[in-house]
Amino acid sequence: MDFAREFGLRPDIIEKDYALGWVIAGIFNHRALKAEWIFKGGTCLKKCFFETYRFSEDLDFTLTDPDHLQEKFLMDTFIEIADWIYEQSGIEIPPDTFRFEVYQNPRGHLSVQGRIGYRGPLHKRGDLPRVKLDLTNDELLALEPIIREVHHPYSDRPTKGFHIQCYCYEELFAEKVRALAERERPRDLYDVVHLYRYDDMKPDRAVVLNTLEKKCHFKGIMLPTITSLENQPERIELESEWENMLAHQLPILPPFEQFWQELPQIFEWLYGAVPKIVARSYPIGAQIDPTWQPPARGQLWGTKVPLEIIRFAAANYLCVDLAYKGSHRLIEPYSLRRTKDGNLLLHAIRHDDKEHRSYRIDRIEDATLTKTTFVPKYTIELNPTGPISAFADHRAFALSSSRKAIPISPRSHKTSYGPTYVIECPICGKRFTRKTNNTKLNKHKDKQGYPCYSKSGYLVDIKY
Repeated sequence: MDFAREFGLRPDIIEKDYALGWVIAGIFNHRALKAEWIFKGGTCLKKCFFETYRFSEDLDFTLTDPDHLQEKFLMDTFIEIADWIYEQSGIEIPPDTFRFEVYQNPRGHLSVQGRIGYRGPLHKRGDLPRVKLDLTNDELLALEPIIREVHHPYSDRPTKGFHIQCYCYEELFAEKVRALAERERPRDLYDVVHLYRYDDMKPDRAVVLNTLEKKCHFKGIMLPTITSLENQPERIELESEWENMLAHQLPILPPFEQFWQELPQIFEWLYGAVPKIVARSYPIGAQIDPTWQPPARGQLWGTKVPLEIIRFAAANYLCVDLAYKGSHRLIEPYSLRRTKDGNLLLHAIRHDDKEHRSYRIDRIEDATLTKTTFVPKYTIELNPTGPISAFADHRAFALSSSRKAIPISPRSHKTSYGPTYVIECPICGKRFTRKTNNTKLNKHKDKQGYPCYSKSGYLVDIKY
């Protein structure tokens, strides 16, 4: 429920995201699937690369072993996966909800469309919500897959996290452009634009183009251009279905025109006509701590106003109606930074007069997403790669010894700068304080003075 508020989405959407994390973990944990199933598609982007992104609902995999495309194999395997998930998380995945339909795809080969039901924390009555799986064996895999950590921000995340074998970024980029050219669906347009916008990954343009050429040749289609997309009969449906297919996955749906109008510059970059220009960084004031970055992962901030909603607005180039000191202003959000005395500041430009402004997070009274778009003048810095941090004078969350999320009481600043991390040994319960978020434990004695050889603990508190 806290994440539903933070992200501005229905609780059942968040519950599905939570369940998807455990299903992905179960697949990677299974000895027969770990090396043979390669994760791809929109959910792969959300769970392995992007943070403030659409909440995708399907699990798409390319399988390297064709023998896995058999109903009996999938039924038996997912019974084992369901047992493991229940033992680890308590999520029920009843076998009588399993459906695996083996069919001949348009290329004349076998594919599988599967569905598995789950009973998550909301304990929904009636028909169980389901996870959809699309499994293929005849897709062209042009680049080596990679192992990525799966974003699972919930309180039962294991210390070592979840991982999955998946497409690399360049292959995902090429695959999404190919999908947009072949079927022109709203989610493909949304994904292609975000793949282009996301500067942190720094994809190799030549590799993306070469991979796209191979995939289009494999599918027997021409390389896409803005003209070819505009002239396809699916173009009208792309716009008319924009809201129906995307609105439930987002806290607010950006205008279709904003994404469609960005396509020409994406194709110009892709085909080498115009290099991508990266905007300069938002100016840093003397009072700003240059070592701090916003968390790379979506999280519970515990603030009066959900910051993940503001981060979503920034990633989607949407203005925010900000209530601050008793009045409203329409802002373009750019950067979240921490001052040397520990206050978080939202740096923005007022949309009406283009004046630079900064707003203390703890003094923001309300923030409402709008569909007013803006063209970024600076780099959007609200979602960089970096360590998860928190800040003073606001509620944060940690893991209790029972592995449940518990609120951490606000604490005043210590004389030494920066947070102190409290790590607890899972065997003896002894706690250690550190200046870095390192959960590795050395040999130590328990509270009674006896040796304890646990090598790994977990974060239970952050003090300021």
